[in-house]
Amino acid sequence: MAADPEYRDYVLEQMAQIDGVSSKSMFGGFGLYQAGKMFAMITSDDELHLKVDDHNRDRFVAAGCTQFRTMPYYSVPPEVLEDPEALAEWSQPSLEAAHRG
Repeated sequence: MAADPEYRDYVLEQMAQIDGVSSKSMFGGFGLYQAGKMFAMITSDDELHLKVDDHNRDRFVAAGCTQFRTMPYYSVPPEVLEDPEALAEWSQPSLEAAHRG
C-alpha cells in the first residue's frame, strides 16, 4: 500500500504558511522537507507524523499522539491537521528538531 498523492497535496496545502516545504517519495509514503531537512512524514496509511526530540516530545505524548515505529516521529492530532495555523505552530518545533539533527 502506498500513500495517496491527493492526501500529500492536502497536507502540503495545510502547510502553506511554512516556507519552502517540499516532498519526496519514500518507502510507500512521503518525506516532507524544508531546506533539505526532513521534519515530517506521511506514512503509507495516509497519516502525518512530525519529527520530535527532547524539546517537543512531551507535547505530543500529552496530546495522545502515537510514535511511528521506533522512529522519532509522532502522529498529528486531526484537529491540528485541519487548522493551518495550528499545524504551522506544531510544525515549528519539528523544523527546529530537524535542523538540530
